[in-house]
Amino acid sequence: MQLEHQLSVPAPVDEVWAALLDPEKVAPCMPGATLTGVDGDTFTGTVKVKLGPVALTYKGTGVYVEKDESAKRAVIEANAKDARGNGTVSATITIVLTGEGDHTNGTVTTDMTITGKPAQFGRGMISDVGGKILEQFAACLSKKLGPAAVEPEEATADSTSAATPAAAASGASASAPKATVSAPKAPVAQPEAEPLDLMQYARGSAVQRIAPVVGVVAIVALILAVILRKRSN
Repeated sequence: MQLEHQLSVPAPVDEVWAALLDPEKVAPCMPGATLTGVDGDTFTGTVKVKLGPVALTYKGTGVYVEKDESAKRAVIEANAKDARGNGTVSATITIVLTGEGDHTNGTVTTDMTITGKPAQFGRGMISDVGGKILEQFAACLSKKLGPAAVEPEEATADSTSAATPAAAASGASASAPKATVSAPKAPVAQPEAEPLDLMQYARGSAVQRIAPVVGVVAIVALILAVILRKRSN
């Protein structure tokens, strides 16, 4: 089956593209998803899914197959399966970003093949749940890239510049400041994601059958971020 979803972020296309090159920035925006490894062109991740009192974990992989930085277009192949072997999902995902001034729109086209229990699920429900998850991803990215995201940095810069002349006027430091050596910055470890609560996106017994499909939707966006980062290398 083929699905199509739209993304919208209130930031310039180059800024959104740059954010997608940084997995540490975008991975926390995918509900339940955690980046677990990168090996050449192959990328792995997990998605934790909560179904009421039951917590499940799905594992997925993605492989970069095509890239076009000038067109802001990427194609990846991804797959996921649940730990109990109740079904698999494989997908080819095409993502295209377009800019409109200070706004960015994205189109995500997914050509998906489903086996096992998820195959019993209708296209309409899969599309609806996947769309809601991608909307949440876009909303999180908007907060990171929107105008409000830069205000704290600007406020810090203003307070620092204001404090400098005050210190000089008080004569608190008559001599040159001592040189300091900054310690090397350690890699940022990505915190383990909270489980994706499917009850927020769908209802009834059908939720359990769609869980593997929802898992691959989240993994797709997570893997995309890593793939786009590799494009710059």
